[in-house]
Amino acid sequence: MAQQKTEKIRQQELRQPDAFQKAGADARDWLMQRQKFLAIGAGVLVLGAVGAAIASEVSKRGEETASMQFGQTLTVLDRPVTGVDPADPTSTEPPFATVQARDEEIVRSLSAFRKEHDGTRAATTAALAQAKAEFRLGRYDDSLASLATFLKGVPENDALRAGALEGQGYAYEAKGDFANAITSFEQMEKADAGEYLAGMGQYHKARMLILQGKKDDAAQVLSKIPTDHPNSAAARQATERMAVLASEGVKVPTPAPPPAAATPDAG
Repeated sequence: MAQQKTEKIRQQELRQPDAFQKAGADARDWLMQRQKFLAIGAGVLVLGAVGAAIASEVSKRGEETASMQFGQTLTVLDRPVTGVDPADPTSTEPPFATVQARDEEIVRSLSAFRKEHDGTRAATTAALAQAKAEFRLGRYDDSLASLATFLKGVPENDALRAGALEGQGYAYEAKGDFANAITSFEQMEKADAGEYLAGMGQYHKARMLILQGKKDDAAQVLSKIPTDHPNSAAARQATERMAVLASEGVKVPTPAPPPAAATPDAG
């Protein structure tokens, strides 16, 4: 009886797939599924690469379109103001009645442009031009918001960054917020200001200190500019400002001479 049962179990086991065969079958099924998955994955990668290329091309075309339209939008800056600018006989647009009217149109047109082309470099640059018009209109908070958008959207080494930080400092100054103005001018000094703006961050910081009644501190800042930025516009203005402070009885440190230029080793 027991032997018959053993034989029956043995026959059942023989009819069942071998464990290795089953493992092999499972492995083949897994491999087939994996190959299918890999094929799908490869297809996704190919489609992803194509999609990225298409997206890049669309982005490129979007940037080109935005740049072209930005140039057209900026023509508003060239429209003359009656009694202020010489008439342009080639212009198809009437002149503005006032400077304020032109600035209001600049803000309106650039705001619409930025909304339409949001995310493009042209829209980011437009924020800077808009900020300047808003500043001239006395809309200092709006100007600061536009400048913040520009500064957030450009790299640290952008050539226009120093000018934007200077504008930010001016806007804070106009609001009477000298502390934040100093922060902006200090950041301006650290930015790549180029030859013309070199040292102007320090100079503006000194101006803010004077407005706060901290003339001794201002004199210390001003005295370093001719040394740090010799023969610059900032150095000339700092020298003039130090003369004014000295005439008011402020003790002005004597600027240190600029470091001597390194001479080539003759040996």
